[in-house]
Amino acid sequence: MESLRGVGVVVTGAGSGIGAALARRFAGVGARVVVNDLDVGKAEAVAGECGGIAVPGDASGIVAEARDALGGTVDVYCANAGLGSGGTESADEAVWDAAWDVNVMAHVRAARALLPEWLERGSGRFVSTVSAAGLLTMIGAAPYSVTKHGAYAFAEWLSLTYRHRGLKVHAICPQGVRTDMLTATGSAGDLVLVPTAIAPEAVAEALFAGIEEDRFLILPHPEVAAYYRVRATEPDTWLTGMNHLQQKWEGMPR
Repeated sequence: MESLRGVGVVVTGAGSGIGAALARRFAGVGARVVVNDLDVGKAEAVAGECGGIAVPGDASGIVAEARDALGGTVDVYCANAGLGSGGTESADEAVWDAAWDVNVMAHVRAARALLPEWLERGSGRFVSTVSAAGLLTMIGAAPYSVTKHGAYAFAEWLSLTYRHRGLKVHAICPQGVRTDMLTATGSAGDLVLVPTAIAPEAVAEALFAGIEEDRFLILPHPEVAAYYRVRATEPDTWLTGMNHLQQKWEGMPR
């Protein structure tokens, strides 16, 4: 793997869960890490633990401040902050808007701020924490599923558009991860995600393996590749199977 010692890394949503695991993992190889989270206390706690720099606030607008904190250069940006918004098509407009803003547009805004410098110098790394829901879907969570598809599509677009100009993009697509977001999924998560849930640290390790192999798609749960293949080649088979899960979930106590 290329050395990450001394590189400037930003991790959004890093006050806990996957983000905190990513911040610790990058710091462990000698990177200079900005820890971002809306929760000031959590950002400062993780930064203090791993020797990073806390830059709390909305993930959509921290690139300039993070760049200053790192001495002028961001080399790796981990767009990890996300909302696990549940609900159906009937979810409030505000829920849909917030999911779109955090799960997709925060990535777009970061790319706008980072790409001019990265393309000029011919290097940069954009890491998007997507979710297997961005490749498949998640029962009971229309805003989350739809916007995670958008996050995956944007990461894919970045890669196909700029890879010849030195941009490296990684899309991390785990299933269940033992975080507060998983707990918040309730009975749907208990049915679909909890049985194979992994620790946040396993997601960080999967990313580092992907960086070493220069892979775009990072699957901490390897079985997702098989599900994705069925979805692409046998959509009705896949949809029937997912509908069976939906019916099973509807019959569970809430």
